[in-house]
Amino acid sequence: MAGAGLKDAAAIVGIGQTAFARQLAEDERTLACRAVLAALDDAGIAPGEVDALASYTMEQTDEVELAKAVGFGDLTFFGKVGYGGGGSCATVAHLAAAIASGQATVGVAWRSRKRGSGPRPWTDTAVQLPTPGQWTRPFGLLRPVDEIAMLARRYMHEYGVTRDHLFNVALACRNRANQNPAAVMYERPLTREMYMTSRWISEPLCLYDNCLETDGALACVVVGRERARDCARQPVYVHAAAQGLPAQHHGMVNYWNDDPLTGPAWTAARHLWKHADLTPEDVDVAQIYDAFTALVPLSLEGYGFCARGEGGAFTEQGALEIGGRLPVNTGGGGLSEAYVHGFNLVNEGVKQLRGTSTAQVPGAATCLVTAGEGVPTSALLLRS
Repeated sequence: MAGAGLKDAAAIVGIGQTAFARQLAEDERTLACRAVLAALDDAGIAPGEVDALASYTMEQTDEVELAKAVGFGDLTFFGKVGYGGGGSCATVAHLAAAIASGQATVGVAWRSRKRGSGPRPWTDTAVQLPTPGQWTRPFGLLRPVDEIAMLARRYMHEYGVTRDHLFNVALACRNRANQNPAAVMYERPLTREMYMTSRWISEPLCLYDNCLETDGALACVVVGRERARDCARQPVYVHAAAQGLPAQHHGMVNYWNDDPLTGPAWTAARHLWKHADLTPEDVDVAQIYDAFTALVPLSLEGYGFCARGEGGAFTEQGALEIGGRLPVNTGGGGLSEAYVHGFNLVNEGVKQLRGTSTAQVPGAATCLVTAGEGVPTSALLLRS
């Protein structure tokens, strides 16, 4: 996915989003159309020029519906990526690859979701026991949080990660959301006392270790390098991209791996850095998938920002805040801005490199964006 032919060959030139809330009146298709039209308007590109689409297998708005409603031209590339939040960055990567290889010229990636007011995926009894689920759900691991809680407990046991380390993640995301008027948690501060006294969701993960449940939609527009120079907005280049599915992987719990804490991030990271001209030391800001706080220190290790077992300690002394070693999730992330399967992290990465974030990192020129850790995943290395 991240070969030499892809390096800087495509750029994100438009981003769009709807409002975020626990409950929005419009349906998912309408929200998708609004986000896509906003992204195209941001790019200065007419809907009829779009010839490629990419989204998630869990996306309820299909290509035919979207193409008719928005007014696309003939589509020559379209695809969907599986594994929920693990697919966020891959949607952009697939478009970049299609454009770099001549399959398309203007691509749109999107995600529309009513997770706040809609059903929770694990409540669908028709899909409760796929083969992997037979090794988890009969034993009480009914929800994603239960599976990640087990990994978090092992992380604490083996490497001394503490609840204070997880609080550092939650606090950094909340602080950035407090600066972002579009965030669900705008002007709603978080304190250590609030965190430490909140109810368990699945021990050792408390309320504030869990992402929000949100209605909303986001989209972005991808074009080739030459076209990007003529678009309305400053292009943000896809310098490298990768997907990762480790050998003998078992979603969330990683039962069959020698080290269950070595998740898909490690596989994606090896491929990403192999095909990049940059290293972790060159990254100015990161948007790290944060469905649960524990995924952030695990991802810091996987993507090479610190050594094995040092992810918790990395969060200390304000390292994740603006001015710290690695500012993260500068729009608030899934924990405090909105949870739309990680697509807001992609758009926030673009804002940072345009210099338009509500929590701007001074001089940011490179941004790592990651998709869901614990499931087959993906990542983008963006540059201005």
